[in-house]
Amino acid sequence: MSAQRKERAEEENREEENKVEEERRDDEEDFEEAMREFASSTASRRKCEPPKLQMIPKIPEAVDDFLRNFLRKLGMSRTLRSFEAEWYGSAQKLQTESLRMTCAGVSFIPDALTHRQLLHSELQEVHRETDLLREEVLAAGERLGRMQREADFHRLQYRRVQEEKNRLINDFKKLKKHLESYEPALKQLDEKYQTALSQKMLISIEKERVKSSINAQPNQEKPQMKKERSIKSGDRPDKSPEKSNNMRYPKFPDPHLAQVSFETCKSSFSLSCSVRAHQLPISCIDLHPRKMVLSSASDDHSWRLWALPADGEKVGQMVMTGEGHSDWLSGCSFHPEGAKLATTSGDSTVGSSLHYSPVSSDLLVLSMILGRFLLQVRLWDFSRGCCVLMLAGHTQPTWGCSFHSCGHLLASCSADRTIKLWDLNRASCHLTLRRHTASVNSVRFLPFSDLLLACSADKTLALWDAKVGLCVATFQGHQHPCNHAAFSLAGGIAASCDTRGVVKLWDIRKPSSATATVEAGQQAANQVAFSPSGKTLAVACSDGLVRMVDVASLVVSSLSGHSDGVQSVTFDHKGETVISAGSDGSINVWS
Repeated sequence: MSAQRKERAEEENREEENKVEEERRDDEEDFEEAMREFASSTASRRKCEPPKLQMIPKIPEAVDDFLRNFLRKLGMSRTLRSFEAEWYGSAQKLQTESLRMTCAGVSFIPDALTHRQLLHSELQEVHRETDLLREEVLAAGERLGRMQREADFHRLQYRRVQEEKNRLINDFKKLKKHLESYEPALKQLDEKYQTALSQKMLISIEKERVKSSINAQPNQEKPQMKKERSIKSGDRPDKSPEKSNNMRYPKFPDPHLAQVSFETCKSSFSLSCSVRAHQLPISCIDLHPRKMVLSSASDDHSWRLWALPADGEKVGQMVMTGEGHSDWLSGCSFHPEGAKLATTSGDSTVGSSLHYSPVSSDLLVLSMILGRFLLQVRLWDFSRGCCVLMLAGHTQPTWGCSFHSCGHLLASCSADRTIKLWDLNRASCHLTLRRHTASVNSVRFLPFSDLLLACSADKTLALWDAKVGLCVATFQGHQHPCNHAAFSLAGGIAASCDTRGVVKLWDIRKPSSATATVEAGQQAANQVAFSPSGKTLAVACSDGLVRMVDVASLVVSSLSGHSDGVQSVTFDHKGETVISAGSDGSINVWS
């Protein structure tokens, strides 16, 4: 029974489909006939009267109502809303297009067929866009896969680098521990080296003392024999004791005389060594009386001792440093025995500290610093590690100092326009010399005599007898303030320089006028120094050059090696080496 029912239903459906197809065909035939009639009528009208365009402004209500009722019966509300939106939209579009075509005499009739064709074209456009989007999505997927593979590769590389970094860190820690294990041994070796070097310096200084004592014994025996002979012959010595204010000045043989008679002056010098001694400018240097040890005073508030290179060496070694000044140092000077050092400064502090380095424990430092009210002269003993003597007298900063050959008298010059002679045995000021009307910039004792040469900013030089405190000669001739003056060891010749680079040579026996004048440059000449033979004069100039002047011919040559002004210059004991220091903080050795 069910099979028969199915067959009947199928037959009924077929009949209905046939009926619908016949109705559609009839409608199409009717539409074609209507179009023909319309075309023929419009052609006849065009012949008899002006053409009038006919246009249906909207779709017939029967089709519209039929579709609405059909969708409403089936309960397809969403489809009904979509249909209405598209129906009215397409109708409005067709109406607009028909209005645009009125000028051509063609009008469109919006019906279901034309609407279907429009929808079909839109569907095809949507299909094309979908295909394009699909292709783009596939390409994006490929790019995403490639980027993921690259990210995985870089992640592996990062892990490998991280492992390598961790391994290097571990190796570094192991090496650091290994290095720390060697530090005690290195420290012990350094202590042994410092101790050995200190013992070596002590032995050498003790050797020099023994030699000096042996050489001094014959010189002391001769005056004693003369005294005995005079007593025997009836000459009585003066029994009246000297006054307490007078000082004794023993006579010393000049050890440089033998060197002077045989020395020949070198015509040219070349830079053999350069030492970066200080970070700030060096104001003064001085050479040890017997050894190749140099002292330097700097604006970094410290002084240092340097063992100069010998036997072809290229590097100097610092053997001692002293710190404690709170301001710049202006000068330094070795004691004649080589066991003391005097330094002048412009600070006003009391505190100071000293750092010991492998050199003689008997080395004493005499530092002049500006105190609260008066400048103090302090004597430091390294064996005790404390200040053993303080002297006060100057009211303004000191610029330089110089030891008498006896060793217990020290001369200092200051901006307060005075020169003071200090008796180190009595720890007091022996004499104050007043004559200059401006700052006294340098003082220098003539070796193995009581004569003291001073130069001042009042453009004059003065020669003093330190024993009686009298000025025995005045040298006038500079047109600008004098910076420095020095004696020649070979004879009675002195040299001075001023702030305009003018160097003058003087005969101390004829102070009326200078024997020679030399131009050492356009800038200031800061210091002069004679060679031990007295044939060559070295001048430290502010233009960064060391000028070498031949005293006999007055020929000037230059040594270039400093990057800033040269502040101080000196010769070695034989005159074969020139040592200079300047504002660049370096010490240059010329040989």
